[in-house]
Amino acid sequence: MLRYLTSKLKYLKLVNQYYATNQKNQAPSQDEKTPTSLTQNLTTNLEILNGFIGNNFDLVIRKFTFGEHRQTNAALVYLNGMTDQTMINESILKPLLFESVPNSNPASNHSVIEMITMTMLSVAEIKKRTLIQDIVEGYLSGETILLVDGSPEALVIMTSDWKSRSITDPKTESVVRGPREGFIENLLTNTTLIRRKIKSSDLVFESMKIGERTKTTVCIAYIKDIANPLLIEEIKRRLKDIKTDSILESGIVEQYIEDAPFSIFSTIANTEKPDLAAAKILEGRAAILVDGTPFVLTVPMVFIESFQSSEDYYSRPYFASIIRMFRYLAYMLSILAPATYVALTTYHQELIPTALLFSMSAAQEGVPFPVLVEALGMGVIFEILREAGVRLPRPVGQAVSIVGALVIGESAVSAGLIGAPMVIVVALTAIASFVVPAQTDSGGILRAIFTVLAGFSGGFGIMVGLIGVSIHLASLRSFGTPYLSPLAPLSVPDLKDTFIRAPLWAMITRPRTIGWHDPKRQEFRLKPGPPSEEDASSN
Repeated sequence: MLRYLTSKLKYLKLVNQYYATNQKNQAPSQDEKTPTSLTQNLTTNLEILNGFIGNNFDLVIRKFTFGEHRQTNAALVYLNGMTDQTMINESILKPLLFESVPNSNPASNHSVIEMITMTMLSVAEIKKRTLIQDIVEGYLSGETILLVDGSPEALVIMTSDWKSRSITDPKTESVVRGPREGFIENLLTNTTLIRRKIKSSDLVFESMKIGERTKTTVCIAYIKDIANPLLIEEIKRRLKDIKTDSILESGIVEQYIEDAPFSIFSTIANTEKPDLAAAKILEGRAAILVDGTPFVLTVPMVFIESFQSSEDYYSRPYFASIIRMFRYLAYMLSILAPATYVALTTYHQELIPTALLFSMSAAQEGVPFPVLVEALGMGVIFEILREAGVRLPRPVGQAVSIVGALVIGESAVSAGLIGAPMVIVVALTAIASFVVPAQTDSGGILRAIFTVLAGFSGGFGIMVGLIGVSIHLASLRSFGTPYLSPLAPLSVPDLKDTFIRAPLWAMITRPRTIGWHDPKRQEFRLKPGPPSEEDASSN
């Protein structure tokens, strides 16, 4: 046995030596052979770019000559479909072809590229680049590259204009009262929507590229006098640490920067509404915008955000407070209703009124499965119907979810496989789970856990589960902010926007666990009322 292991180790050593020798003798890679900067020869520069870009059908290389005697060769390189053809024709090609370019004058210390930039191109944003990597990134972002023979510099001209959908109602956050606009997949449009809400010079947008292959633009939005500088530095650090091929949606960024990746609760919020994102930025949070998605991330997040709606602050506080308490009640029903039914019918029948107990016993008579199996089975069926309604086209999905629930529920009761009370409990649970969409994922998992605990230990199991979830929530942090704040740790001034929504004139300060430099957001005496006698007499 020892001889066998020794021979195996020698074999592995020989294999490693073979691979190491081959790597040393390998030819230099493409990156090592390819120049990193432009040369002064136009043909060589085009060959270098072609080596990086490749032969793509949407690649356009427009060669031409310009100048007073047509003695200067040049070329435009751009992607067809991602650029504004009218701008290229009218603002770049037309001035160069039909207007003479003064030659570089040694006395003026201006090159041909500088003269073109200063006197000919009528484009707002122009950048001079010499590195091949910077030029390729601009080309892939929809910018036009101007190369001139005899110049080691290229002009990267902003001409990007790809198609995007128009601004419409957000599909996931419908409101009765409030703005109807939502974010779209275009990053510049999304930043503009936030700018329209916050017209302040302190609003800062910082961008970076993430993704080795996709080069996705990710933007951080915050107000520099309100947001904590340590929070912004932590966000930048986590974003820079992302080393991956692709960033296609903000959900991918969320999974790379969240505090508790093994928790069922999300510690990063997301929204499609510009007014909601602006409101969170004004509280001291930071927004993370990702190009190509309408969902904007906001950090830090606290648990009570899931039960708040932007419409709460546009309506009167009394009805908004009642609706918010209904949301808390609905969430508790969605995670505890099946477990409570299982615990009562299995272990605590004495807590059920006698008349109701006889009715439930009659309904359960002849059912071949235990109550726990009924609850778990109906929960699985509900999740399947919900997923089918989401994935199918909208008209078909609604029909499948509604008709499927009615047919399956009625058929199961008629066949005696499931009791009618269980169908009612599952239906109530399904409706309640739709009230708090932000906690739909965690609610489904908690519902199954509490149901299993109730099936094995009754009410004692439910209490153990609630204590465990409470401890877990209290231990979570979102970029340094306690997840259960302002409840744990307790912040009495911030309770005015937790279970109830106090009047706006009473909400003087920002959340203390989030607001950093300037906690005060409005004046103290803003309570409205009729004019006093002194004011009436003076008028």
